[in-house]
Order: sequence, then structure tokens, then C-alpha cells
Amino acid sequence: MSGHSKWSTIKRKKGAADAKRSKIFSKLIKEITVAVKEGGGADPDGNPRLRMAIANAKGASMPKDNIERAINKGKDKDAASFTELTYEGYLPNGIAVYVECTTDNTQRTVANVRSVFTRAGGSLSTNGSLSFMFDRKGVFVVPKGELDQEEFEMELIDAGAEELELDDEGFFHITTSMEDFGTMAKKLEELGVEPESAELQRLPNDTKTLDLESAQKIIKVIDQFEDDDDVQKVFHNLEITDELMGEM
Repeated sequence: MSGHSKWSTIKRKKGAADAKRSKIFSKLIKEITVAVKEGGGADPDGNPRLRMAIANAKGASMPKDNIERAINKGKDKDAASFTELTYEGYLPNGIAVYVECTTDNTQRTVANVRSVFTRAGGSLSTNGSLSFMFDRKGVFVVPKGELDQEEFEMELIDAGAEELELDDEGFFHITTSMEDFGTMAKKLEELGVEPESAELQRLPNDTKTLDLESAQKIIKVIDQFEDDDDVQKVFHNLEITDELMGEM
């Protein structure tokens, strides 16, 4: 099982905790709102970004009322406008981190992100400096259910599946190129398969393995980034070993 699949599994488990659920909901609400404002209106059929945002919200068990409120907020012309930003930097032991944010106050966000890097003994780098270390990929997490793995994989190859893994929790992790993200989403829809999550991620070309104590310190810093309301996603090149996964 690849590192990014392990990380997806860990985040899913962490997201099941009540303390994390409210944070996850707030990020999903923001994504739905931005999708309505930036992605082409409040009709999911004509707005692929909104369709995926709603699917992710449902996968996280967000109540229907919350989803509707987020859509209505996006339609409100007087509602706060959000800016999407990315920050790149290094944590101790050369761990590269890519932080995606959605904010209504860029000064606050950059100050908070820089503070997390600095307190951890890391540093914020210039935008684009880590682009060679990460590939933008489509990643879908699908419950296996009654699906036959071999038949399912054959169906997905035509839609651009580059990799399909089954984790120990009974979820398929499907990876596509960024360009095939929409094609895969449509294919799953045609098959009547509803993903638990579907998103564009930045996957590292290479990972770094650290001793358990050092790796756990890095994970704590990743958690600090993710606890910030302005931060939507965090990507890194730390190898998620079986030992580390067991401790988490």
C-alpha cells in the first residue's frame, strides 16, 4: 500500500473523531461555497467542482442542511470572497510540505502558515520551489462493497486509472492524472459508484523515511497546519511506514 494511500486512511480515521469533524465540515463548506462562486453556479450538473465538493461532503457524512446552506452562501453576492493560495516550505530533516489555503484574509493566513513553519524549526520557501517534487493527481477513495476488484479495475483503466489499491479497511484508492480527473468522475457515476472522496492531490515523486520519533514530530506539525481554518489541504513527502501508521 503506497504512502499516500496510507495517509488517506489515517486522515479518514482522524476525521471520524468528533473533535476533527467540525474542522472537516468547515473546510468542506468553504470548498462548496468557493465552487459555487468560482466553478460555474449552484447546479452540480453544470459545475463539476461543486459536484465533487458535494460528493466529498456526503462522504464525510455532512448533513444535507449544511450542504444546502453552503450552496446558498456561495450564491450570496454579498458574502465574503475567498482567495485560494498555496505555500511551500521545509520542515526539519528535509521534509517538504505543500499547503493549500482558502482565505478571506491573506495577511492572516501567510502569518499563521509562516509561524507554524518557524516554530517547528522549518522555513517557508518561494512559490514554485517544490513543484518539481510533487505531481498533481486525481485521487478517489471508493468503498469496495460488492465490487469485484478485477472487473472494476478493467472498467477504470479506460477512464485513465494509473493505480488502484485496496486498503485494509475495504476502500479502493484510485489514482489518475490531473487531466483524467473529470473522466474518472464521470466513469464512476456511470457505474453507479459513489466515492467517499474525490480530489486533486499533490503526490510526492519521492519520500523520505525518518526514525519513529522524528516522523511523529513531523505529523504533529502537519496537524497544526490542518487545524488552521484557512488551510484546506496539506501534502508532504514523509514516508508513512507501517510502524508510523501503527502509532497513529
